[in-house]
Amino acid sequence: MEFSQLYFAFWFLPLFFICYYLFGHFFKTRAKNLVMLIFSLFFYAWGEPVYVILMIYSTVLDYTTGQMIERSNTRFKKNIWLSVSLIGNLGLLGIFKYLDFFIETVNLIPTLNLPLRNIALPIGISFYTFQTMSYSIDVYRGKIKAEKNIFDFATYVTMFPQLIAGPVVRYETIHNELHERSETLDNFASGLRRFIIGLSKKVLISNAMASVADSLYNAENPLLSVTSDVSSLGVIGSWIVMLSYTLHIYFDFSGYSDMAIGIGKMLGFNFLENFNYPYISKSITDFWRRWHISMSTFFRDYVYFSLGGNRCSKLKWIRNIFIVWFLTGLWHGAEWNFVLWGLYFAVILLIEKLFLSKILDKLPIINHFYALFLIVYGWVIFRHSDLTVIGEFTKAMFGAYGLFGEGETSLYTLLYQAGIGTSAIITFLFAVIASTPILKKLKNKSSLKVVGDILLILLFALSVVKLVLGSYNPFIYFKF
Repeated sequence: MEFSQLYFAFWFLPLFFICYYLFGHFFKTRAKNLVMLIFSLFFYAWGEPVYVILMIYSTVLDYTTGQMIERSNTRFKKNIWLSVSLIGNLGLLGIFKYLDFFIETVNLIPTLNLPLRNIALPIGISFYTFQTMSYSIDVYRGKIKAEKNIFDFATYVTMFPQLIAGPVVRYETIHNELHERSETLDNFASGLRRFIIGLSKKVLISNAMASVADSLYNAENPLLSVTSDVSSLGVIGSWIVMLSYTLHIYFDFSGYSDMAIGIGKMLGFNFLENFNYPYISKSITDFWRRWHISMSTFFRDYVYFSLGGNRCSKLKWIRNIFIVWFLTGLWHGAEWNFVLWGLYFAVILLIEKLFLSKILDKLPIINHFYALFLIVYGWVIFRHSDLTVIGEFTKAMFGAYGLFGEGETSLYTLLYQAGIGTSAIITFLFAVIASTPILKKLKNKSSLKVVGDILLILLFALSVVKLVLGSYNPFIYFKF
């Protein structure tokens, strides 16, 4: 089930809130958690009921290891139980997300032709395994106490607001609210506003930008696009595709995070922010402080610092950077382009940390264009699983096929056939503005709050109309 589907907004969510507040009124927090657990399992089982078993496995595994780590009286025993947690969770990821990737890599060896297993990827597996691992590690480090009640712990693991698209919520962030929280009308209203903002980002902006990018060139299935020939795009067409994709992935991902944070607030939880206007960054270092914050801080706290961070020799520090970004890329998908994407940022970050950041600080405005250019090109690597296509797209973006492309089909024809006209241009310009803090500053002015609420109602109505009409609504998280 997805947030940007009508039956979620008009069937699942209202029924959930009725049960949540009704039982919560009579039986308080424990009953609320039980209601949330039942609805969360149903939410996940809606699309793939078999894989609920995997989530229950992760829950039982890390609940048990957490208990045993806390009860162990020697470092050796704690290490054993932590290893059980890490092996159990990483093994789950290895089988269901990376097994075919490993087989394909091994098959590069001449004479080997091992059969692929073709195991379907469980949605959200990277998110909930990271959450349960972070819990076990934090218990091991003594940062938190192990959860005593398995149903409360299961509520944390399966919590549907952030289950399939993040943010990665650590137990230490919400453990107090998991046991004692209160819902207020103000918080509910604030959460509802945030949910509508996220839904509007997804349906009105992200989907429109995805339509532009995929209509001109569909990276996943070129046969479904207007053209499968990158040379037909030229400089202008290829940049239209990638700038549209740049806006699509941001508003898609941040929109889901907004909806998750909003629903959480309506339930009395305060999830941490996951995006902070990443496209206004002054460097790639700044970008990764603003983009998918919960994921980047996970790798920083549990991988980078565990390897020694920067408190070691320069050679080991460089090694640590490359390990972290290799894993960051691999986390996003079982394809070599994701690994390349992670290593691409590793190289840039090293260059910035070694000498470039001091220069960028002295170049206002230019540093923004520098960062944005590298971010957009990074999405070229991220979007295309075929490394040959990455090369062809790079050539197109930098003029190898001319300004308007080569071949019998002109860029003008492609734009016309893709239906890219005035509405797409207006949406693109609005998306650019919405990716900056300008609208947030306007919204926070007390004189505009009523106007802002009226606009939110209109945005919600327009989003519903778009969904009723069956507008283009891709789901980007299947790979994660």
